Amino acid sequence: MKELKDLILSSGADLVGFADLNGINKINEMPYGVFVAVKIPAQIIMSIHDGPNISYFDEYNRINDLLNKIVTTGAQFLINNGYKAHAQTSTMVIKNDNFETELPHKTIGTRSGLGWIGKSALFVTKEYGSGIRISSFLTNAELDCGKPIEESFCGDCVECVKYCPGGAITGKLWNVKTERCEIFDAKKCADTAKAITMEKMNKKLTICGKCIEICPYTKKYINKEKT
Repeated sequence: MKELKDLILSSGADLVGFADLNGINKINEMPYGVFVAVKIPAQIIMSIHDGPNISYFDEYNRINDLLNKIVTTGAQFLINNGYKAHAQTSTMVIKNDNFETELPHKTIGTRSGLGWIGKSALFVTKEYGSGIRISSFLTNAELDCGKPIEESFCGDCVECVKYCPGGAITGKLWNVKTERCEIFDAKKCADTAKAITMEKMNKKLTICGKCIEICPYTKKYINKEKT
């Protein structure tokens, strides 16, 4: 659906993909997903080399707000054209005690063929590495879907494992059958991030960004932006 993709890109997205969720999405009347990503500016990522800062926090929130608007716009476009659609905005998605959601944006991303789950448990793309924020929406509109990615492209790289300040990353390669807890300890990550942001910013926040900044795919994106 070219018109939908063009609308999403013109609304501020850097990547958009369509996913077949049949057999995955429990909302059976909406078996298709639209994955949306917005890149984090390269200079912001470079600024967190020594830890998170206010600029990173502000940009994090700006992009989250933009993503909410993009997926709401996309869902409303489909509704206006007679389809069902549900925007998975940050206000609509419910996380459990382990910071997990019922249908993660990352799952829709891998099903759309735009990337994979890195050893950091972040969504990784060849274009931007893990230097993105992501969102999604669901629909019953039949879409021209990408080929799902079911294996990690991280290979032997252990940069995020080595530099994670909380030791939250196990180093296990992801595949479609892998549970998140096998590769990543969300509580360790959150607790460490709160301690770091309290030290750096005098705020207890669950943002760190080291695994984003250190990812070789992210570094390729940053280097490309600098040239």
